[in-house]
Amino acid sequence: MTAYASKRPRGQFASRFADDEPRKGSDILVEALEREGVDCVFAYPGGASMEIHQSLTKSATGIRNVLCRHEQGEVFAAEGYAKATGKVGVCIATSGPGATNLVTGLADALLDSVPMVAITGQVPRPMIGTDAFQETPIVEITRQITKHNYLVMNVEEIPRIVREAFFLAASGRPGPVLIDIPKDVQQQLAVPYWEPKVSLNGYLSRLPAPPTSPQLQQVLDLIKDSKRPVVYAGGGCLDADLELVEFCRATGIPVTNTLMGLGTFPQSDDLSLSMLGMHGAVYANYAIDSADLLLAFGVRFDDRVTGKLAEFAKRAAIVHIDIDPAELGKNKKPFCSIFSNIKPALKTLNKLIALEKDMPDFSEWRAAIDVQRKKFPFPIPEQVGDVIAPQAAIELLCKMTEGKAIISTGVGQHQMWAAQHYKFDEPRNWLTSGGLGSMGFGLPAAIGAAAARPGDLVVDIDGDGSFVMNIQELATLHAENLPVKCFILNNQYLGMVVQWEDRFYKANRGHTYLGSPNDDFQVSKEEAHIFPDFVTISQGFRVPAERVMRMSDLEGAIKRMIEADGPYLLDVMVPHVEHVLPMVPGGGTFADTITTGDGRSPEEKDMKTL
Repeated sequence: MTAYASKRPRGQFASRFADDEPRKGSDILVEALEREGVDCVFAYPGGASMEIHQSLTKSATGIRNVLCRHEQGEVFAAEGYAKATGKVGVCIATSGPGATNLVTGLADALLDSVPMVAITGQVPRPMIGTDAFQETPIVEITRQITKHNYLVMNVEEIPRIVREAFFLAASGRPGPVLIDIPKDVQQQLAVPYWEPKVSLNGYLSRLPAPPTSPQLQQVLDLIKDSKRPVVYAGGGCLDADLELVEFCRATGIPVTNTLMGLGTFPQSDDLSLSMLGMHGAVYANYAIDSADLLLAFGVRFDDRVTGKLAEFAKRAAIVHIDIDPAELGKNKKPFCSIFSNIKPALKTLNKLIALEKDMPDFSEWRAAIDVQRKKFPFPIPEQVGDVIAPQAAIELLCKMTEGKAIISTGVGQHQMWAAQHYKFDEPRNWLTSGGLGSMGFGLPAAIGAAAARPGDLVVDIDGDGSFVMNIQELATLHAENLPVKCFILNNQYLGMVVQWEDRFYKANRGHTYLGSPNDDFQVSKEEAHIFPDFVTISQGFRVPAERVMRMSDLEGAIKRMIEADGPYLLDVMVPHVEHVLPMVPGGGTFADTITTGDGRSPEEKDMKTL
């Protein structure tokens, strides 16, 4: 099993050094990245990492460095790269504040199972523990928010550690791995050995074996005995989308996705129930609540999906298949649990189904769900005057991009509206911060996606609150010539918190207004009162921008944004009183679903539930 990690396939590689030529540790590091197939990194230089940057400028394969303007920007960009491709994202930072600025992104990557290798410079070995300038114990700081981490104390260990780090990041349940390299190790000369022995016996023994046919025959028997089955598919299905589609179409079982699983099943398909959970479709949550069999594939029963755990899928026998054994039974006890990667499990299950001659007909069950689908679609407010409803803006964007753009988001109302109204038919076109909910994620993630997939349209659907948290990355768009389109739903407020204030705090505002303290645009409706002025700021970063305030002007503005050769910012002014509906209050049940009301009428009488 040891050889499994050591002998992963590698392409032919031509080093710029002779085999027996000594080179710096930083050169060995860069060549190790090249040998892993890295074509792009997101790195910001500093005193403890500048040796690495010097070596990057001499990369034999031409590794591209996208110079983000803040380390949080680079770690989110590496996440965006990884989410858009499935490959390991790489970010590099200096010691001290450079390293600590990566912390939020590492936690984000761990919760969303994103493969990433973060490399940090560290003070020289003799200075570790002396409170040296820009010294932080980043290995200790990140121990609980990485899959694994390393402090490199010997230059000869670099090839092995890099090999292990990439294997750990991408195998099993993916996640971030950190490598901390002291500056004197980067400067030390050595002749690298490129076939290191990788000893990960304990880890390898915990990776899943392919599921057996008897295990999956039990799942098939449960399907045959059920009347109301539902597939609940999450981010674990991102690389098993074809198998998932084959399974659902072969069985006729409807499928609902988590926020992280959007795109794993085409939403244009009649079997798709869109997203479930707190702001999921009523008909998806109805299906879960009424199901007698819940097929949970690559999910973790997150609280934003389940609400009150005891009431979630309480009528259903639960089959849980997941690559992480810690998730099996952690939140919800399954009737049948299978420790497996989703792809081989579904491949075997599909083979069993193909041999089955008498599969049940679930058309009556699907018809019952369709009644709810027609009764409770995702709501779009009626057009009032020329006001731009944020839901309608995203629906129009989806129509004009034919649902084919890569969409990134920040966190908040705009994120939920994007998940509801932009329809994804393919995986890896939806980049969002799910588990951690990190505001400021959208623009850097879009940068990572644009660097990874230069031929695709990338749109950051953002809110004014989230966007300003990493607004400095507009500089990266111009400097790196990345054609990211920024589509800002600007309501001058911290929208999701305002919604909760309306719903549960009698509309009392607790520091959720983000506009100018002297002039409230939402009151005056005067363009001069909009604060901050994203159009002027964007133009200061040499990114073309415009603002749209009327629905009748929106289609033309979106067209200009899409057709722009390079980056573009569109500031879309929307009301702050719109609410994301439906909504299941935290810890609530399907019966508590709120389907009406908004900030215009926050009285309890307008907050109708099912």
